[in-house]
Amino acid sequence: MKLSDLRSAMSEYATRFEPGRVAARDAARVIEDAAAIEKMAATVKSFAAARVAETELWKRDGDRSAAHQLARTTGTSIGAARDAIESARRLQHLPATEAAARRGELSAQQVAVITDAATANPDTEARLLEQSRTQSLGELRDEAARTKANGCDLEARRRRIHEHRFLRTWADPEGARMLQMRDNPEVVAGIMATLEPIRDELFEAARAEGRREPQEAYAADALAELARRARSRRAGGNASRQVKLLARVDLARLLDHPPADDEVCELVGYGPVAASAIRDLIDTEDPFLAAVVTKGKEVVGVAHLGRRPNAHQQTALEWLYPTCAAKGCNNVAFLENDHRKDWASTHTTILDFLDRLCSRHHDLKTTHDWALVEGRGKRAFVPPDDPRHPRNAHGPPVAA
Repeated sequence: MKLSDLRSAMSEYATRFEPGRVAARDAARVIEDAAAIEKMAATVKSFAAARVAETELWKRDGDRSAAHQLARTTGTSIGAARDAIESARRLQHLPATEAAARRGELSAQQVAVITDAATANPDTEARLLEQSRTQSLGELRDEAARTKANGCDLEARRRRIHEHRFLRTWADPEGARMLQMRDNPEVVAGIMATLEPIRDELFEAARAEGRREPQEAYAADALAELARRARSRRAGGNASRQVKLLARVDLARLLDHPPADDEVCELVGYGPVAASAIRDLIDTEDPFLAAVVTKGKEVVGVAHLGRRPNAHQQTALEWLYPTCAAKGCNNVAFLENDHRKDWASTHTTILDFLDRLCSRHHDLKTTHDWALVEGRGKRAFVPPDDPRHPRNAHGPPVAA
């Protein structure tokens, strides 16, 4: 069968498809099939684009590069087109990922993330493929970044990024001004940590007024407010609302030992950094910095009688859960501390019985009795009738 025949068949189906006449269960199946078709088509498109790039056919149309031609003909961004071409080239050396992409199991973004990391360290291909089946794209990107960082010289990367740092501004077609900044993770993390308490102030003020806007909108307002405060010599802001810049670093990395695959050296929310970046931050005695130094992955739990975690527990909790504890959720904003065992009945706060959940998953736990399966760290978040639910895990099997 020719690709043009598939296109005609898909066109006929799309023309006749009426979502209002499809049952909800059937609609879910349509989504699954359509997504697989979309992923397979993206794989074929990227292979074809890589072939066009090899022949330099794109030069006939006056395009600057093969990526520019692909972006123009497909209506996508130049960055996405460049990723598609590079992914196709890397897939030639990663047979397992190529097979999964051809079967429609990976999106174009997942292919780009996995092939980029696995090219740097081929031994991680199988693990990243397995994680792509259960993790969100954001979680997969974070894991791939750690994998790639462990295979490169982070100190050299830090110097290279610093040499090519920039802050640019331009106007979009609507006339809005755009800002773009490129710098090392620790620099951007420091800026965002400074903005966070101001963003929270603006969020609470908006909520009091009954307004709800995206988090990105409050972050933009916070940057403008920071500039206004600097101009009026009120850069101190509200000193009672300090926020921590959280570093996770293994003792061996801090002591400049060669990195191992399972060691961590990163700023939470900003990815892997050079060990020297952590040492520089510590040397500044920045009051906003909190560093969790570990040996392996163990964090010692401490209990006290207050309802809220103490400062040491909160820092350890943020180390364990830089994102929502629910597997597949990569939310990092407005995470809420959750007692697995209700504090009203125990009157004890124990680190081992604490999790951090985003507002959506916390609401599901509170109002619909959903729960995290037993364990620590990122794990499945299940409804009350799931056999893995904590209340079912030690009881008789739940009837089908």
